[in-house]
Amino acid sequence: MNISPPKVIAIAAMDEGRVIGKDNSLIWDLPEDMKRFVALTKGQTVLMGRKTFESTPMKSRPLPKRKNVVCTRRELTRDDIEVTSNPIEYIQQVKAGTREIQGDILWIIGGEQIYRLALPLCDGVELTLVEGKHDGDAFFPAFEDDFTLIQEQERKQFCFRTYKRT
Repeated sequence: MNISPPKVIAIAAMDEGRVIGKDNSLIWDLPEDMKRFVALTKGQTVLMGRKTFESTPMKSRPLPKRKNVVCTRRELTRDDIEVTSNPIEYIQQVKAGTREIQGDILWIIGGEQIYRLALPLCDGVELTLVEGKHDGDAFFPAFEDDFTLIQEQERKQFCFRTYKRT
């Protein structure tokens, strides 16, 4: 029986200037984007940095119905999350099948540092592209040279884009 290794996919919302956030918060309120995020990641494993974890509203922390993995060098003692100090090693172990995850996709959900480290190991990107440019201090790294756009769904003020590694 040949079981394929889990996929590693980054999921993010960015504007036309690559902004993804400001002051450790999202800039826009897009309910349809949030619904899509939940639908795609539910029942799966999500990998995020400590700041992203801490920016999640308390009522949703950890993100429900998902295995939450938090990357940090700080001491985090919680029974409801898994902690790793090395996101690259974690992703490599998932891809090698030596680290078990929930579901068949490891979702990379931010922030900027985690995206920078993880994108070279990602199989795909689920991106919400928000119209316009916003004031921000966190950015999504350039990735387009290594990925091909395979699907696009236009919405008012934003679009959903799906990329796969070239």
